[in-house]
Amino acid sequence: MNFNLSIKTRSQIQKIFWITVAWTIVSVLEFGIGYATVLQLNEQFNVPFPNELNPYILLRGNILTGIVAGIIGGSGITLLWEEWLRNKTYGQALLGIFLSYVLIFIIITLFRVFYFTNQFDFDFIGLRAMSPWERTWYFMTNIPNWINFVFWLLVVLGTLILLQVNDKYGTGVFRAFLMGKYFRPKGEERIFMFLDLRSSTTIAERLGEDKYFNFLNDVFKHATTGILHNQGEIYQYVGDEIVISWSMEKGIKNGHCIQCFFDVQIALRQKWDYYQKKYGVQPEFKAGLHSGHVMAGEIGVVKRDIVFSGDVLNTSARIQARCNEMGVNLLLSEHLLNQLVLPPNTFNPKRIGEILLRGKQQKVVLFTL
Repeated sequence: MNFNLSIKTRSQIQKIFWITVAWTIVSVLEFGIGYATVLQLNEQFNVPFPNELNPYILLRGNILTGIVAGIIGGSGITLLWEEWLRNKTYGQALLGIFLSYVLIFIIITLFRVFYFTNQFDFDFIGLRAMSPWERTWYFMTNIPNWINFVFWLLVVLGTLILLQVNDKYGTGVFRAFLMGKYFRPKGEERIFMFLDLRSSTTIAERLGEDKYFNFLNDVFKHATTGILHNQGEIYQYVGDEIVISWSMEKGIKNGHCIQCFFDVQIALRQKWDYYQKKYGVQPEFKAGLHSGHVMAGEIGVVKRDIVFSGDVLNTSARIQARCNEMGVNLLLSEHLLNQLVLPPNTFNPKRIGEILLRGKQQKVVLFTL
């Protein structure tokens, strides 16, 4: 449990950090646009900029606002709003997000009111004589603040959309799209694991369609932690199967591609009581691993995706299909095993033998751990 929590917490902290950085940059740009507009008005229409308003104090205030908003809003997005979007209807989720955004915006406005009224020596429009709530109400009801409200609401929604798109495509894949990494097909060496649910047909017949769907959703959710911890990229969900991929560098380091399987199994065993109580069955995976050359590139018109093409995928799938026959949960090719950097005193490879896989002309030497 602590292992899974630490992975989840680390991921959440990273998200909050990058949201805070991004929103601070947006806040600084917002100040820059406003200040440039004032300077332009001064130049064209001789509208003076109040001497008492020190632009450096305003800039510092915007930076602090961005940091505070990033920490509070980023925590809301990471700890609550993303979860609401996954587990509630979109109507309920959006209503909850909007109401909590209003609350956060009021908190940020309070912070700005106290900061700016304490930083400047002069007291414009009698703010110092007002109570804190009167000050806040003044700022909340003026037109510039409503514009600011809408602007930051769009920033929040844009952040949520980016995070949802990133989740849809998988870790690292969305970044590859933005950078155009696979706009033109390129060859590379990769490791693939075909992770298949044992006795899936029997479980589906026992649970029924609706309950089995929820069962698969839970299994995939609980398995994801171990996959991400070992730097795996979820390439596809195919029925009751997860196809995971690594670059050679990430996959062989510390035996990540092997450790991933055992971490997934551990994560599911830690949920033994949950599955027993809710479904009356225990999920267990079998896996086949292989490495080799693939072509990778964007494909599709209406729905674009990054696709890997090569014999290594077929071989990995057929290695996994031999797990039942060999009576093991994990099989990998000798070709992959020879490239792995395994931590000392961790794994004990056992040779299964030379096996002629369906559709292959040469035998493949398989090992288990």
